[in-house]
Amino acid sequence: MISPDFTSTIGSIAATLTTLAFIPQAYHSYKTRDLSGISLPMYSIFTAGVALWFVYGLLKHDWPIIIANAITVCLAGMVLVLKIKASPQ
Repeated sequence: MISPDFTSTIGSIAATLTTLAFIPQAYHSYKTRDLSGISLPMYSIFTAGVALWFVYGLLKHDWPIIIANAITVCLAGMVLVLKIKASPQ
């Protein structure tokens, strides 16, 4: 049987790593304003999904899910806004 502490630790590590994975993209996008390789549909769907994970975390009172997805939705949302602004009207 796997202990609840071990399960929580794995979840926290996973949440941290997946959240940190967006920092380089967000930084690069902000710094260079080069969003040519960013897919608008993908980031739109992804940001909506992360926002729903955040709401799910709130409903479950699950802090690793709440914190990780709050940060990720901000980073992904920033890239999404930059992409929308950079897209031709």
